Amino acid sequence: MRAAFVIPGHSGGRLEIREVETPKVAPGCVLVRVKASGLNRGEVLYKHAALKGAPYIGGVEFAGEVAALGEGVTGLSIGERVMGHGAATQADYVLVEPRALMTVPANLSWAEAAAFPNVFITAHDAIITAGGFKAGEAVLVNAAASGIGIAAIQIAKALGARIIIGTSRSRAKLDKVRPLGLTHAVAGDEQLGPAVKEATSDKGVDLVIDTVGGPALAETLKVMAMKGRLVNIGRMGGRIGELDMDRLSFFGLKLIGVSFRARSREQTLDSIEACARDLLPHLASGAIRIPIERTFALAEIAAAHDLAETDSHVGKIVLTFD
Repeated sequence: MRAAFVIPGHSGGRLEIREVETPKVAPGCVLVRVKASGLNRGEVLYKHAALKGAPYIGGVEFAGEVAALGEGVTGLSIGERVMGHGAATQADYVLVEPRALMTVPANLSWAEAAAFPNVFITAHDAIITAGGFKAGEAVLVNAAASGIGIAAIQIAKALGARIIIGTSRSRAKLDKVRPLGLTHAVAGDEQLGPAVKEATSDKGVDLVIDTVGGPALAETLKVMAMKGRLVNIGRMGGRIGELDMDRLSFFGLKLIGVSFRARSREQTLDSIEACARDLLPHLASGAIRIPIERTFALAEIAAAHDLAETDSHVGKIVLTFD
């Protein structure tokens, strides 16, 4: 089978398509013929950080058809359309646990299905499991045009958020994601405080989904409501920020950090199943949509990485395998 490898080097990893043995189905596992695989920011960062070590196959999400079932696997059939989360997914075949798979709704293309798992599992975990979201709350999504941001906006809307405020340095990007569920948008040239004050009638936001990190921390704390929660997923802007301990204490705020890299596989599988339970009905109904910026053939993976590094896209970049 074909597989997209990252080859470590002194100046970072390089990409190379190689022919390797197709995995053999193992007991308790499912072999999936991959039709598409999403490309995420993390894979680009890990490639640059690959200075030494063995070559590895990239990718964490995919969509495809069940090709073989290992001994003991039930509830799935050969040829069934599935999408899932795993490792080494940028290859013609991937071997995964059944709990890592979700049924692909009939209304989704392969590219859309492959773009769903990573950002929606992550955003669902942040909003529901870590953030304790309740219908009727006000939600602030920092970096709203990112993959996580687009997922968070739609999850909050589908589950009954009263107000959804999105931020971005780019007003043009905000204009593209506004139809997905934003009630208010705050661009980089606007002040966050007055905008949130007006949107929430001076109450503040109950839940913040943050991928910016340190540079946004001080201003974000100022717009949080009493007993508000901030869930940090990423630190695109930097990892060091200013923390007002008085604000934290007097308002009873919670700062919550999450990382799937710190979790056991069992905990990750629990998160995948929770996402499927809560979001697949909304995905099948069309209430949740998967914007795709562009698709690339597997052989064009270097060009896909180049586009991702421009940070100009709104919507997912997806590799296709036909």
